[in-house]
Amino acid sequence: MDILHLIDRLEDLIEAGYDLPFTSNVILHKDEILDIIDQMRVSIPEEVKLAKRTEADRERLLLQAQEEANRLVEMAREKAQSLTEEHELVELARDRAVEIEAEAHQHAEDILAETDEYIVDQLSELEEQLMKTLTTVRNGLRLVRETHQQHEQTKQPASPVTSKTGDTPDKQ
Repeated sequence: MDILHLIDRLEDLIEAGYDLPFTSNVILHKDEILDIIDQMRVSIPEEVKLAKRTEADRERLLLQAQEEANRLVEMAREKAQSLTEEHELVELARDRAVEIEAEAHQHAEDILAETDEYIVDQLSELEEQLMKTLTTVRNGLRLVRETHQQHEQTKQPASPVTSKTGDTPDKQ
């Protein structure tokens, strides 16, 4: 399940909670919130798997770029060797081979740069999602704890009330 969807559900639960009068506190359904947090725990590893797949894609692209560069370099060498019969052609072939090799290396570097940028974007997005999730979870826990503390405070027994005669209720 998408982590952002779970965050939205958690936020909806908080919004749907019972407001305590004269406070900004809300009473929430603990089981529903804990269920969403459990789903988040399952979903976050999926996001990590996506990042690993992205890394694997990067490695695959790097290998393809290296193979392409090697193929272009080999093509340049073969072409240069076939032109060795005449001196001028040899010089031209060497120059062209150097250009092709430089182009191949530049092409490989471009692919590597694009791949790195893509990975940085994906990991940054994942980091942002995880930070939002963590903030939401922390806020939810804080609200639940505050609500629990207030509930505990309201459950404390009241002090005995005295009657007009000064007697406690037990003595009447």
